[in-house]
Amino acid sequence: MNKYMKIFIYSLFGVFWIFGTDFLATQYINDIQSLLFIQQLKGVAFVILSSFFIYYAFVKKEESEAAKAEKEKLEILINSMIDFVNFKDGQGRWTKANDFALKLFKIEHVDYIGKTDSQLGEYSEFYRDAFLYCEASDEEAWKFGKTSRCLEQIPTPDGSIKTFDTIKVPLFHEDGSRKELVVMGRDITEQVKAEQKLEKSRQNYKSLFEFNPEVVFIVNRNGHVLELNPKFKEMTGYDTADFIDQSILTIITNESKQKVIEAFNQILYEKKIWVNEEVEILHKDGNKRVFRCTAVPTVINQEVRGAIGYAMDITKEKETEERLRKTEKLSVVGELAASVAHEIRNPLTSIKGFLQFMQSNDNKNQSYYQIMLDELERINQISSELLALGKPREVHFKQCDLNQIIVSVMWLLESQANLYNVKIDYTKEDDLPLLYCESNQIKQLFVNIIKNSIEASAKNISIHVGVKHGNLQITIVDDGSGIANERLERLGEPFYSSKEKGTGLGLTVSYKIVEVHKGHIHFNSTINEGTRVTIDLPTLQSQ
Repeated sequence: MNKYMKIFIYSLFGVFWIFGTDFLATQYINDIQSLLFIQQLKGVAFVILSSFFIYYAFVKKEESEAAKAEKEKLEILINSMIDFVNFKDGQGRWTKANDFALKLFKIEHVDYIGKTDSQLGEYSEFYRDAFLYCEASDEEAWKFGKTSRCLEQIPTPDGSIKTFDTIKVPLFHEDGSRKELVVMGRDITEQVKAEQKLEKSRQNYKSLFEFNPEVVFIVNRNGHVLELNPKFKEMTGYDTADFIDQSILTIITNESKQKVIEAFNQILYEKKIWVNEEVEILHKDGNKRVFRCTAVPTVINQEVRGAIGYAMDITKEKETEERLRKTEKLSVVGELAASVAHEIRNPLTSIKGFLQFMQSNDNKNQSYYQIMLDELERINQISSELLALGKPREVHFKQCDLNQIIVSVMWLLESQANLYNVKIDYTKEDDLPLLYCESNQIKQLFVNIIKNSIEASAKNISIHVGVKHGNLQITIVDDGSGIANERLERLGEPFYSSKEKGTGLGLTVSYKIVEVHKGHIHFNSTINEGTRVTIDLPTLQSQ
């Protein structure tokens, strides 16, 4: 009914009221005073009835239309939402749900209003368990008494599972009784999958970082360390925590420091990759270690933020290469020795024989003959050392007492030690395990080392024998002139010697003897303070 019809009806009613009530009053009331009172009462009644009419005809209708409009807006709003929206009364009965919720549970054809979750489950065999779960979850929300949030998983007919970030808002009457439950759920399935994928990627990165057999490092643009994996401590001896937000340059040797700085600048400003470069690191124990390093720029939003890389300790590899180089050099020397030594010894024998014959018949030039014979003997010793390198003799190992070998060497060198006023100190050790060796070679090893100490102006030489890690460890310490660091690195090379008449073959032979016996030899020396030689040889039990 439109407003014009309402006005017409109101006007018709007004005319009927005025004339109708007047007619009735004049018919039944004769008293003027009473008639006036009735007229006033009639006017008041007309005003009241008019007010009710206007309120219900216009104001109430406008309020109703406004409420209807708001309801329509609410329906449009919740139906346009990509979220699950559901309203339930205090008994868990559905009062309103958006299209998303109806489609989710496949109940678009069901008159859901006034039905509980368990009742709606009867209409959907597949979603019955999901409805029962929602009903139990709603009860928990009522008990909690205030807005709650949880993740709910809903299966789908295609076998996948949808995950919803659900918010439940319970509303109560003033007396505390349940009034309404508002349920809103957002489908975050793709977000959850992305987070799972990100977490998997993070775990893969963590595994690659933490369990990498090489040192992995991340630095910022300032060269300060952001992350280091546990391998760093194993390879350098330093705690990773000590270098976080610190520069790594503090443990890089001066020889490698400039190269590292230049490479880092190329990474930052030229995006150049640094591949398999060798860098010397100072280990916590004070020794130098060689690392093979690779580093690439860390680029975020087209901007270089630092570098990430890895490093591997190749010290043993370099030592192996050095030993191989020495071995190859020894091989060349051996081939040379095999062809030269015999050619030298034959004429030497003849020359020495004639010199001895001439010496016996010439008393006037005895000093000259002796000098020539000494030099010939020196040539003979050199050729013997060459033959030892060129044609190694077959080695026969047997059980030997190291004490007896050392005492025998001291007896052999006693006259030379006395000549140079050198004191050799050795205290026999009891209960030493037997050494499985070729005794003559071990004697030659000790003779070469002790002679070097004597020729290095040592006045005191001490020999100590002990057992370490199942091996016999022999330590020979002198107070001679010492060996420079650059020479230490080349010890054992053929023909490398600092002595005026040295050939460099003595230590070469010594190194080879230790290698044949599967042992190790190490030199520590300080200029003008002395030298310590440590030899580790396997015992009979460790063979």
